[in-house]
Amino acid sequence: MRAIRAQIANRSLTPGAKLPSIRSVAANIRVSKSTVVEAYDRLAAEGVIRSRPGSGFYSAAPLAPLSLAELAPRLDRAIDPFWVSRQSLEAGPAMLKPGCGWLPSEWMPEEDIRRALRNLARTTVHPKLTDYGTPLGLAPLRQFLSRRMAEQGFDAGPDQILLTESGTQAIDLVCRLLLQPGDAVLVDDPCYFNFLALLRAHQVKIVGVPYTPGGPDLERFEQALTEHRPRLYITNSGIHNPTGASLPATTAHKILKLAEAHDMIVVEDDIFADFEIEPAPRLAALDGLDRVVRIGSFSKTLSASFRCGYIAGRPDWIDKLTDLRIATGFASSPLSQDLVLNVVSSSTYRKYLETLRVRLSKARADTIRRLRALGIEPWIEPKAGMLVWCHLPDNLDAADVARRALNDNIVLAPGNVFSSSQSANSCMRFNVAQCTDDRIFATLRKGNATVRVRMRGSRERTKRWLMMTRRSAVSAGAVR
Repeated sequence: MRAIRAQIANRSLTPGAKLPSIRSVAANIRVSKSTVVEAYDRLAAEGVIRSRPGSGFYSAAPLAPLSLAELAPRLDRAIDPFWVSRQSLEAGPAMLKPGCGWLPSEWMPEEDIRRALRNLARTTVHPKLTDYGTPLGLAPLRQFLSRRMAEQGFDAGPDQILLTESGTQAIDLVCRLLLQPGDAVLVDDPCYFNFLALLRAHQVKIVGVPYTPGGPDLERFEQALTEHRPRLYITNSGIHNPTGASLPATTAHKILKLAEAHDMIVVEDDIFADFEIEPAPRLAALDGLDRVVRIGSFSKTLSASFRCGYIAGRPDWIDKLTDLRIATGFASSPLSQDLVLNVVSSSTYRKYLETLRVRLSKARADTIRRLRALGIEPWIEPKAGMLVWCHLPDNLDAADVARRALNDNIVLAPGNVFSSSQSANSCMRFNVAQCTDDRIFATLRKGNATVRVRMRGSRERTKRWLMMTRRSAVSAGAVR
């Protein structure tokens, strides 16, 4: 009864929507049909649902005003590429989020941000507070990014950089420009789950290539190029999401040779670049922004609140992307861009990044040690960043563990949300910066034990069923 009321409150069940049949509910939650009948009858007596003889039960409650509707995260939603994001973004302050992909707010340079806001507020007349921005974005910030890219080994003039609202919007614009529905796109398996969600929104064919500690499996990569003729390959080369791996130079060179031979464009999402201690090879640097599009953002190291990302690419593509930027968002946000420029160009920002890398290294070592004590083994030990990709012990179902953790106000990231082939059932991604609370490891210990018991019970039931089947067959003379 509580579950149905919650679905009506959060608008999963709207007035007139048909409820699942008594038989299917009883089977799904493993209770007797009479229990479901009793629940439905009580709800009907309250006027929450109504019965239509011969047809079933339907929601009858009036739709709550949006401001009064239950806005808590839905615990019953499918575990798909939106699952971790929805649970994390909708969570209240009491929710622990080791499955999310960002730093805790107390780790961010909040004092630097406040100082930048005060600087803007002191200006008596400031067009950035009221006017539209230019289509390409704030010129001084593009010049700053151009200088940073030169330090990383490749040339991208300010006119080759387009500022966006976020890294996600940047990838969306590139997909709008370069893809048509039905095109094939290569992704790593596993990859960042929002790549999968975004590509499905563009109605393209997603082709996953197994990812190894040394980058994509090159044999399978070449095979996919020959078989599917993909238009794009989207990847992280610096710090890979979710595995934390870095791309070796030899693999990067081979990827670019294969991309050229098969006329494929590479989208390099470099959103974690500032976390690196020793920079890995960059596809954009090796390619010179010929068939590589470089994507970035300040959400991970600076702030996800004022949105700012960018695209670096060929001048002809940037020109077309600028038109798309106007068509879909009209103009950039000069206030957000000026805030970003104020912070990243300050003398304190580099010191903040240095301190952050050290802090992450310590958190990474501590988290890996505590996970190993629970039998949770890292796929690799990343050299930098906040992400660790792990195998659960005994092939435990990560989705089941994650669902149970929600009862303890903990959001985990089960492996299959990252996998196009759904082959990461017993894997899980952990954010070490969000793993400092003892309750997370207590819940993992409890959840792993509970899932083990359930799996053991399932195996015992299967064993008993097989024995019964065999005995029946023997008695029927089917087995001699």
